[in-house]
Amino acid sequence: MGTGPLIAALVVLGLILVVIGFIMAQFLSLYIQAAVSNAKVSMLELIGMRLRKVDLRVIVFSRIRAKKAGLEISTANIETHYLAGGRVPQVISALIAAQGAKIPLTWDMARAIDLAGRDIFDAVQTSVNPKVIDCPAQVGSRSTIDAVAGDGIQLKAKARVTVRTNLARLVGGATEETIIARVGEGIVTTIGSAKSHKEVLENPDNISKTVMAKGLDAGTAFEILSIDIADIDVGENIGAQLQQAQAEAVKKMAQAEAESRAAKARALEQENRAKIEENKAMVVLAEAEIPRAIAHAFNSGQLGIMDYYRLKNVQADTLMRSAIAGGGTQSVGERGPLS
Repeated sequence: MGTGPLIAALVVLGLILVVIGFIMAQFLSLYIQAAVSNAKVSMLELIGMRLRKVDLRVIVFSRIRAKKAGLEISTANIETHYLAGGRVPQVISALIAAQGAKIPLTWDMARAIDLAGRDIFDAVQTSVNPKVIDCPAQVGSRSTIDAVAGDGIQLKAKARVTVRTNLARLVGGATEETIIARVGEGIVTTIGSAKSHKEVLENPDNISKTVMAKGLDAGTAFEILSIDIADIDVGENIGAQLQQAQAEAVKKMAQAEAESRAAKARALEQENRAKIEENKAMVVLAEAEIPRAIAHAFNSGQLGIMDYYRLKNVQADTLMRSAIAGGGTQSVGERGPLS
């Protein structure tokens, strides 16, 4: 009975030792690699990182790389950056490259740049080896920068901007899109201020000098080293097109005014015709009163028979003269009140 509990205790102890050995075997290789590389990482740190679900190999190998490059970065700092969502291998590579290129880049600066979403390793490489930016961008909707000179001729230009990353302004600094936009605006302004397109074609380097003098890299993450006009072509005669369009607009306005005046004239003509017809009607009404007036004169004794015959003679004479002269239709008064 006494040996049973002892055997059980030994079995449990053996299982515990097996589990401990299995756990230690997982960390032993990394622990030895770090120790041999003089980048010691304690066993407790390894166990703690495993409990915090940190990739042990990334942390340990990054510390080894930093130590071999002469950079003193603690395991805690590396782990903190990893837990913050940082890209530890890229940051270590950037620090190593910056040290080799004699670029002042600290761990805190590199970590901040990486957490800001910028590619710190690419930034360091661009700082060492400047890169060329096409203006306008090749992936954009426009293939050239179009501007119109003072004589109305359109010019189509392409530029190449050589930039170097400014690490001090990388966090919060504007990106390549801002550089492209500013350079494009500067080219348009410079061409637009030229009196003739020939001046621009004769000295395209004046565009580069003028644009460079404006300090377009202010507030950006880059330093502009040079702006080169890669190509410049003559486009359309925008001035002539605008003049043609303006002349067409003036022509349409004149036509509209002429049509308006013609419509007013036609309306006035119709109005005058209506007045003429109205006046004719009034004349007819007035002539219709003549027979009544003659009859009234007879009844009142103001007109005698001889007066009536003389009136008839005058009317007959008038009709004869009118017929000889080729006169047209006579009015009621001309034919005589009693005819």
